[in-house]
Amino acid sequence: MKPQRHREEIWLALEIGNSRLHWALFIGETLYSAWDTDHLPESVIQQLAECQTLDDLLEKIFPPHHKTGGENFTLSSSFPPRLLLASVVPSQTVILQSYPNIRVITLDQVPLKGVYPTLGIDRALALWGAGKTWGFPMLVIDGGTALTFTATDANQCLVGGAILPGLGLQFATLAQQTGQLPFVEKGNFASLPPRFALNTTEAIKSGVIYTLLAGIKDFIEAWWQLFPDGKIAIKGGDRTLLLNYLQALYPEIAAPLIVEQNLIFWGIREILMNNG
Repeated sequence: MKPQRHREEIWLALEIGNSRLHWALFIGETLYSAWDTDHLPESVIQQLAECQTLDDLLEKIFPPHHKTGGENFTLSSSFPPRLLLASVVPSQTVILQSYPNIRVITLDQVPLKGVYPTLGIDRALALWGAGKTWGFPMLVIDGGTALTFTATDANQCLVGGAILPGLGLQFATLAQQTGQLPFVEKGNFASLPPRFALNTTEAIKSGVIYTLLAGIKDFIEAWWQLFPDGKIAIKGGDRTLLLNYLQALYPEIAAPLIVEQNLIFWGIREILMNNG
């Protein structure tokens, strides 16, 4: 049975990613709001530690365009609210340790079986959250700075996975590590480029996108060979772009994909609600 004391508690979850901070505000088990910010300087973290109300704290971590809706949370929350943190950036983790009510989630707290010591906490939590929400076996594809595949079988035991540079990183690397190739901004095109290009920019788009999509297709087909009833969830900043490309090129591959950005928060929630 889940502890009753968590039912209406207001708490924060934070995933520190390579490029951004991913925040969530929960009321009990309900995800009230989720948003992203840049990495925070130490001075802002100190301000969080000194806040006297939840509203004041939220003002400092909500981006300017993101509003809570004007609700007053202070009457229903102990202060400061609990902050559950999962991080792949040690320097930011150290800075956030000054927050007075923080819990850092580590790999040993995720109930997956057969994990290896260097498995990223973000990958483990996303896999756990997806599997507990939609069932096992589960494959999670994360289209972020890195493109990752992480899978578990029906017994919640890690099958394994893979890591490669994501879309933006591949485009940036070509520009940074060559003398002549231009930087291609991934957000500048929503549809698939021509496969056989007649200029350099289009050739870069074609090379990166079609090989990346072929790789995703290959991993998904290999997954279904291992687990014909296995589910697949996709998250990350490029999830929508990748899904659109897959729908255009491989609709049978794209159709069963579960698109959900908040998988890590589902994993954090499972750990809090079941372990306190």
